Amino acid sequence: MKKYIILMTLGAMCFSPLFSQSKPKVVASASMLYDIAYNIAGDEVELEMIVPIGGDPHIHEPTPSNARLVNKADLVLINGLTFEGWMNELIENSGTKGETVTVTEGIDVLRSLTYQNSADPHAWMIASNGIIYAENTRQALVNLLPSKQRIFNRNFEIYKDKLLELDQYIKKQIGTIPIEKRILITSHDAFQYYGRAYGLKLDAIMGISTDAEAQTADVMRVNEAIRKNNVPAIFIESTINPKMMKQIAKDNDVRIGGELFADSLGDEESPADTYINMLKSNTDTIVKALTGNKDQEELPEKSNLPLYLGIAVFLFLAMFFGIRLMNK
Repeated sequence: MKKYIILMTLGAMCFSPLFSQSKPKVVASASMLYDIAYNIAGDEVELEMIVPIGGDPHIHEPTPSNARLVNKADLVLINGLTFEGWMNELIENSGTKGETVTVTEGIDVLRSLTYQNSADPHAWMIASNGIIYAENTRQALVNLLPSKQRIFNRNFEIYKDKLLELDQYIKKQIGTIPIEKRILITSHDAFQYYGRAYGLKLDAIMGISTDAEAQTADVMRVNEAIRKNNVPAIFIESTINPKMMKQIAKDNDVRIGGELFADSLGDEESPADTYINMLKSNTDTIVKALTGNKDQEELPEKSNLPLYLGIAVFLFLAMFFGIRLMNK
């Protein structure tokens, strides 16, 4: 009997990889697309992302492991609109036979007023567009796995309701900011969809992509906007070095209102660990800062109190044992 159980166990171990490999592999370019796909697909597919959490898809440099990942994919989900400009070449060089789906199809795309034929890729920044992302993802998954259509459709409807609720939440919260204070100044121009949908004026140091450095003229423009509009707080972003924004805040005697998430979700310990949580966290941070609530003021520096306490304890113990030795 024991031999039979051992053989059955070994057999299961041998065949389990085969069962796990029976699921189609879906690869998303960025974390927002990954999370939306997960909410629709659940565990029906093997889902992975290319740009890791905290990475910047604008400037990501593809690796051999990225190419291998795409090569094995049955479905590749991309944002397009120049967001991950390196993606087309990666797909072509990978030799993948999987289908590539651009999940921004049907989006009312914002175009740059400065640069001709330049699209703003940050369409996911409003919940109503998130529904379009989710619908395109649902259709792609149905085409990939027709037998799971009912599951994907049900998951989509549940997710859609959550996004509709989130959209109303954001509108209500932004509405609590006094009109004259509805000015959002960030590291790069990722919030145009958000601003237009929810009623905020926008200004940023960098343009829609982060692959170009800010110029002196950009800093001067933002400084003028802060002074002209009496802006109470400006914001840093999770994927961009905050040094320049902190200097601008110091020069203009304004606060850092908090950290916003645009090109990547946050990690599991952050308030932006999912797509829905990202939009909610951004909204809560913006509202608290622009309404004068200082709960979300500049991110606290790491405290040195534990270090000081440790040194004090060490000195006390050293003195204590030193006195004991002298009294012997």
